[in-house]
Amino acid sequence: MTDEFVHPEDRLAQLGLTLPGVAAPVAAYVPALRTGNYIHTSGQLPMVEGKLPQTGKVGAEVTPEDAKALAQRCALNALAAVKAELGDLALVRRVVKVVGFVASDPGFTGQPAVLNGASELLGEVFGEAGKHARSAVGVAVLPLDAPVEVEIVVEVV
Repeated sequence: MTDEFVHPEDRLAQLGLTLPGVAAPVAAYVPALRTGNYIHTSGQLPMVEGKLPQTGKVGAEVTPEDAKALAQRCALNALAAVKAELGDLALVRRVVKVVGFVASDPGFTGQPAVLNGASELLGEVFGEAGKHARSAVGVAVLPLDAPVEVEIVVEVV
Protein backbone atom coordinates (compact mmCIF):
# COMPACT_ATOMS: atom_id res chain seq x y z
CA MET A 1 0.00 0.00 0.00
CA THR A 2 1.33 3.42 -0.91
CA ASP A 3 0.59 6.93 0.28
CA GLU A 4 1.60 8.44 -3.05
CA PHE A 5 -0.51 11.50 -3.85
CA VAL A 6 -2.76 11.28 -6.89
CA HIS A 7 -4.58 14.47 -7.87
CA PRO A 8 -8.35 14.10 -7.35
CA GLU A 9 -9.06 15.04 -10.98
CA ASP A 10 -6.63 12.35 -12.14
CA ARG A 11 -8.56 9.85 -10.02
CA LEU A 12 -11.78 11.03 -11.68
CA ALA A 13 -10.15 10.50 -15.08
CA GLN A 14 -9.10 6.98 -14.05
CA LEU A 15 -12.80 6.34 -13.33
CA GLY A 16 -13.74 7.66 -16.77
CA LEU A 17 -15.30 10.80 -15.26
CA THR A 18 -14.68 14.49 -15.76
CA LEU A 19 -15.61 17.37 -13.52
CA PRO A 20 -18.57 19.26 -15.01
CA GLY A 21 -19.08 23.00 -14.94
CA VAL A 22 -20.82 24.33 -11.84
CA ALA A 23 -24.56 23.73 -12.01
CA ALA A 24 -26.48 27.01 -12.00
CA PRO A 25 -28.58 27.56 -8.87
CA VAL A 26 -32.32 27.02 -9.35
CA ALA A 27 -33.21 29.66 -6.70
CA ALA A 28 -31.64 32.38 -4.50
CA TYR A 29 -28.42 30.77 -3.17
CA VAL A 30 -24.80 30.15 -4.10
CA PRO A 31 -23.48 26.71 -5.13
CA ALA A 32 -20.81 26.67 -2.38
CA LEU A 33 -19.60 28.85 0.46
CA ARG A 34 -16.30 28.82 2.29
CA THR A 35 -16.15 29.63 5.98
CA GLY A 36 -12.76 29.21 7.62
CA ASN A 37 -11.31 25.84 6.63
CA TYR A 38 -14.65 24.40 5.46
CA ILE A 39 -16.60 24.56 2.26
CA HIS A 40 -20.31 23.80 2.40
CA THR A 41 -22.09 23.08 -0.85
CA SER A 42 -25.73 23.77 -1.46
CA GLY A 43 -27.82 20.77 -2.32
CA GLN A 44 -26.72 19.58 -5.75
CA LEU A 45 -29.18 17.99 -8.14
CA PRO A 46 -27.99 15.45 -10.74
CA MET A 47 -27.92 18.07 -13.51
CA VAL A 48 -26.23 17.19 -16.79
CA GLU A 49 -25.73 20.19 -19.07
CA GLY A 50 -28.44 22.13 -17.25
CA LYS A 51 -31.07 19.38 -17.32
CA LEU A 52 -32.18 16.51 -15.14
CA PRO A 53 -31.59 13.21 -16.95
CA GLN A 54 -34.45 11.59 -14.97
CA THR A 55 -37.28 12.75 -12.76
CA GLY A 56 -39.66 11.01 -10.39
CA LYS A 57 -39.67 8.94 -7.24
CA VAL A 58 -37.14 6.24 -6.49
CA GLY A 59 -38.90 2.91 -6.17
CA ALA A 60 -41.56 4.01 -8.68
CA GLU A 61 -40.44 5.88 -11.83
CA VAL A 62 -36.71 5.64 -11.04
CA THR A 63 -34.91 2.39 -10.21
CA PRO A 64 -32.56 2.24 -7.21
CA GLU A 65 -29.67 1.51 -9.59
CA ASP A 66 -30.42 4.59 -11.70
CA ALA A 67 -30.81 6.66 -8.52
CA LYS A 68 -27.38 5.50 -7.31
CA ALA A 69 -25.86 6.74 -10.59
CA LEU A 70 -27.74 10.02 -10.16
CA ALA A 71 -26.34 10.37 -6.64
CA GLN A 72 -22.86 9.97 -8.12
CA ARG A 73 -23.68 12.80 -10.53
CA CYS A 74 -24.82 14.94 -7.59
CA ALA A 75 -21.44 14.33 -5.94
CA LEU A 76 -19.63 15.30 -9.16
CA ASN A 77 -21.63 18.52 -9.25
CA ALA A 78 -20.77 19.15 -5.60
CA LEU A 79 -17.08 18.65 -6.38
CA ALA A 80 -17.39 21.15 -9.23
CA ALA A 81 -18.85 23.68 -6.78
CA VAL A 82 -16.02 23.00 -4.32
CA LYS A 83 -13.41 23.45 -7.04
CA ALA A 84 -15.00 26.74 -8.16
CA GLU A 85 -14.81 28.04 -4.59
CA LEU A 86 -11.33 26.65 -3.82
CA GLY A 87 -9.53 26.63 -7.17
CA ASP A 88 -7.99 23.15 -6.85
CA LEU A 89 -9.45 19.92 -5.46
CA ALA A 90 -5.97 18.96 -4.26
CA LEU A 91 -6.53 21.46 -1.43
CA VAL A 92 -9.33 19.34 0.04
CA ARG A 93 -8.01 17.86 3.28
CA ARG A 94 -11.01 15.59 3.85
CA VAL A 95 -14.68 15.08 3.16
CA VAL A 96 -16.41 15.69 6.47
CA LYS A 97 -20.13 15.16 5.84
CA VAL A 98 -22.51 14.11 3.10
CA VAL A 99 -26.24 14.74 3.35
CA GLY A 100 -28.43 13.10 0.75
CA PHE A 101 -32.11 13.33 0.03
CA VAL A 102 -33.97 10.70 -1.99
CA ALA A 103 -37.42 11.45 -3.40
CA SER A 104 -38.96 8.13 -2.43
CA ASP A 105 -42.03 6.12 -3.25
CA PRO A 106 -43.79 5.54 0.11
CA GLY A 107 -42.67 1.91 0.26
CA PHE A 108 -39.04 2.54 -0.69
CA THR A 109 -36.52 2.13 2.14
CA GLY A 110 -33.22 1.82 0.26
CA GLN A 111 -32.03 5.42 0.67
CA PRO A 112 -28.61 4.41 2.10
CA ALA A 113 -27.83 2.25 -0.95
CA VAL A 114 -28.81 5.09 -3.29
CA LEU A 115 -26.51 7.53 -1.46
CA ASN A 116 -23.64 5.06 -1.79
CA GLY A 117 -23.33 6.42 -5.33
CA ALA A 118 -22.07 9.69 -3.85
CA SER A 119 -20.14 8.17 -0.94
CA GLU A 120 -18.30 5.59 -3.04
CA LEU A 121 -17.26 8.24 -5.57
CA LEU A 122 -15.87 10.50 -2.85
CA GLY A 123 -13.95 7.57 -1.40
CA GLU A 124 -12.47 6.71 -4.78
CA VAL A 125 -11.51 10.34 -5.48
CA PHE A 126 -10.02 11.19 -2.08
CA GLY A 127 -9.05 7.79 -0.67
CA GLU A 128 -8.96 7.72 3.15
CA ALA A 129 -9.75 11.44 3.19
CA GLY A 130 -13.00 10.65 1.39
CA LYS A 131 -14.45 8.71 4.33
CA HIS A 132 -17.18 10.83 5.89
CA ALA A 133 -20.19 11.05 8.16
CA ARG A 134 -23.50 10.83 6.27
CA SER A 135 -27.25 11.17 6.44
CA ALA A 136 -29.57 9.52 3.89
CA VAL A 137 -33.09 10.90 4.07
CA GLY A 138 -36.22 9.88 2.18
CA VAL A 139 -38.48 12.77 1.20
CA ALA A 140 -41.79 13.17 -0.64
CA VAL A 141 -40.48 15.45 -3.40
CA LEU A 142 -37.35 17.38 -4.38
CA PRO A 143 -36.91 20.53 -6.50
CA LEU A 144 -37.78 20.05 -10.19
CA ASP A 145 -38.97 16.51 -9.32
CA ALA A 146 -35.34 15.38 -9.02
CA PRO A 147 -34.91 11.86 -7.65
CA VAL A 148 -31.81 12.72 -5.57
CA GLU A 149 -30.07 15.72 -4.03
CA VAL A 150 -26.67 15.74 -2.29
CA GLU A 151 -24.76 18.33 -0.28
CA ILE A 152 -21.25 17.97 1.09
CA VAL A 153 -18.96 19.63 3.61
CA VAL A 154 -15.22 19.45 3.03
CA GLU A 155 -12.28 20.58 5.15
CA VAL A 156 -9.64 22.43 3.15
CA VAL A 157 -6.08 23.68 3.70
